[in-house]
Amino acid sequence: MTRIVGHTRAILTIGDKMKIGYACTLVLQDDTKMRSCIAKNASELRLIELIDHNLTALSNILTYNHQQGIKMFRISSDIIPFGSSPINSVDWQTLFQSAFTFLQEQIKRYDMRVSMHPGQYTIINSPNPEVVQRAIADLQYHCALLDLLCEDATHKMVLHVGGVYGDKQEAMKRFMAEYRELDETIKRRLIIENDDRYYTLEDVLWIAEKIQIPVVFDNLHHKLNPSLTNLNEKQCLALVKQTWKSVDGRMKMHYSEQDPLKRAGAHASSIDIETFLEFCKDLQKEEVDIMLEVKDKHVSALRVIEALRNKYPWLLEE
Repeated sequence: MTRIVGHTRAILTIGDKMKIGYACTLVLQDDTKMRSCIAKNASELRLIELIDHNLTALSNILTYNHQQGIKMFRISSDIIPFGSSPINSVDWQTLFQSAFTFLQEQIKRYDMRVSMHPGQYTIINSPNPEVVQRAIADLQYHCALLDLLCEDATHKMVLHVGGVYGDKQEAMKRFMAEYRELDETIKRRLIIENDDRYYTLEDVLWIAEKIQIPVVFDNLHHKLNPSLTNLNEKQCLALVKQTWKSVDGRMKMHYSEQDPLKRAGAHASSIDIETFLEFCKDLQKEEVDIMLEVKDKHVSALRVIEALRNKYPWLLEE
């Protein structure tokens, strides 16, 4: 596996109090782009080539992040093309065992917290059994990949509750029923997030209490689909923290800002540093890892780390 050479700069690290991360891709960086193909071209040989490339790209991203002091990263679901589909019959877990061992050693050595976020069609509360079965297969794929990369349960899969299908309470009950039937290997990694249309923070906290699952607080979704309006964001985080057990690690949240020129919910191109610092000013009281959902990816992550180092150095450890 090839290595990528990082920029020459002071290395910053996030210590025990906070990790800052970004999702899926580096921008304008060679040898870190994931590749895929369309179904008709997904021969066994082609899939093996793509998986080999993508695992190398992931290793390069992890190396870059470590060199730059970025300690959290969301891995693309596309790292194994058609990973949950019968289209991919490659025994990739066995074939690339040495690569996964190397990646696991990287993650552990770099003190990197990784996660995955199955897509919008992974819906376990659908009334359609075929949709649910495909969703479970997708969760099995994500879980198998994370199990190869990470030994402990602090590395998570983020899932939305799903649709409402004309009856939100029944849809929530279906989610809980399907969750209870999931394999324990999936449940140890699965966490749920409030969304910007259907399921508020209050909704997911209610579900979390019933089935004992950690919650991810998404600040932009909370603004667009509000609940618990008598509480500020810090108080909301305090409630979210109660859903996390020690085995799950620190609670994590998604932080993003609205792009003023796009539809509601569209992420901004870059994080506004002053707004972010205002959000963080009391976070020494709330241990939390923050995943930035932003278009410029690691660029904003680096700016945020530098700003925190200058403004709130007690959150960071050099």
